[in-house]
Amino acid sequence: MTADDSFGRLDDDDYPAFTMGRAAELLGTTPGFLRAIGEARLITPLRSEGGHRRYSRYQLRIAARARELVDQGTPVEAACRIIILEDQLEEAQRLNEAYRQAASQDTKGT
Repeated sequence: MTADDSFGRLDDDDYPAFTMGRAAELLGTTPGFLRAIGEARLITPLRSEGGHRRYSRYQLRIAARARELVDQGTPVEAACRIIILEDQLEEAQRLNEAYRQAASQDTKGT
């Protein structure tokens, strides 16, 4: 892997570029919070060769949403469940729209 390949990965939302300490710092929270949302299975950090947790930008956005809910008084477990349900709803709406578009194409073709 060349240096250019490594830097290209930084643009990848799923690349686990952030250590637990850096992720907590960016979110303004603690490593314990990140462990708690990991235990609630909201996010699953990848592990470095040394076994350290690594987080992607995508995971940090999810963690930021969880922190927002917790800051509003929602318990961590409930915040995680809310985010999972929000994600499922978004996916269902996306699929529903795709089905509507496909059905619209089918009626135009007949």
